[in-house]
Amino acid sequence: MKIAILTDIHGNYPALSAVFSDIDSRGDIEHTYCLGDMIGIGPNSNEVLEEIMNRKDVTAVSGNHEEAVLKLLQGEDTLPGHEMIAEHHKWIGKQLKKENIKFIENLSQTLEVEIEGQKILITHYHMKNGEREIIDETPSGLKLDARYDGSPYNLVCFGHHHPIHYFKTDQRVYLNPGALGCNDHAIARYAVVELQKRTWSIQLIGTTYDNKAFLESFEELKVPDREFMINAFHGNQLERDFKDGNNIS
Repeated sequence: MKIAILTDIHGNYPALSAVFSDIDSRGDIEHTYCLGDMIGIGPNSNEVLEEIMNRKDVTAVSGNHEEAVLKLLQGEDTLPGHEMIAEHHKWIGKQLKKENIKFIENLSQTLEVEIEGQKILITHYHMKNGEREIIDETPSGLKLDARYDGSPYNLVCFGHHHPIHYFKTDQRVYLNPGALGCNDHAIARYAVVELQKRTWSIQLIGTTYDNKAFLESFEELKVPDREFMINAFHGNQLERDFKDGNNIS
């Protein structure tokens, strides 16, 4: 059985659309698991959520951006660690449709599935006592083995940290396919996992797409903190392309 793993779409509908087109063209992927952070940073949060909701072959868990926006919508204090982008999250919350808010309210933080006898943990990031752990900037299979010592999982799928991570140890496999919607280039990442009873294979995929209109929409829509968002999460591509003389109409 083949499944797709994707994470950190971050309001980038063109990137998500490109990935689903690629998944559908393969014709042999039976289910897709989304590891959260579907909203925020990019302005297409409603479109992303509706695409996820309308597909019967997708299961999602929540990420910290869903949880941060919900806290503000519920009149609570800013989620710790998200103070710098609180205004951005307030803006995202105002854009969300009621049915999309209800969808993210009902998301779980983790999901355990078993496929072909393989036990899989689906989570946005590693949890401890109901809280997300602080991002490890230098993860390794050895560290993760210590973190998951004694757990039943054969495969741990996570995101949150935007770079790709793929560690295969004697204990299990750890997979972060990399952020789908945030990249220094117009590349949308995801992974295909083929599971059999005693073996599996993992393919890391980068799908190209046209992101010019998406990046320009930050200014058109007056997205709060847009300069920071484009610089920090999209490699300041518009300014870089202007300097390089690329993609200029």
